[in-house]
Amino acid sequence: MKLKLLVAALAFATTSSFAAELATRIGLTLEVAKQMSAAAEAEATKNKWPVAIAIVDEGGHLIHLAKIDNTQYGSVDVAIQKAQTSAAFKRPTKIFEEAIAGGRNALIGLKGVLPLEGGVPIINDGKVIGAIGVSGVKSTEDGQVAKAGADALAGIVGK
Repeated sequence: MKLKLLVAALAFATTSSFAAELATRIGLTLEVAKQMSAAAEAEATKNKWPVAIAIVDEGGHLIHLAKIDNTQYGSVDVAIQKAQTSAAFKRPTKIFEEAIAGGRNALIGLKGVLPLEGGVPIINDGKVIGAIGVSGVKSTEDGQVAKAGADALAGIVGK
């Protein structure tokens, strides 16, 4: 009987220490994604830019998608791909666009990379928890809209 209690106590202690070592994961909720999308949409609307706005989680899975009226339908997939690229590589897609423009053509061969500005990682407490991608106008303008959406997280978290 004492042996069973000792084994049970050791098992509990081991399980507890493993549980303590598990990382606490902060993820995007649909509500937060909607608020970020609204901030991006406000920036686009202010400039009269018809764009698609995609927000993905850290694994690149779509959480929220918005398409402003009269946005070309091809921009929907491009916005999603920009967000997925940014989430997968934990950096703005602008970096890939600039590198290729600077002669790093080998980057074109990277699977899952869309080298067009407009994808921005969503960072909370120093960790990438998702990304926003925007498409529909010039890539610099897409980037401006995406940044407005990503920057909105500071206002949302601060509430």
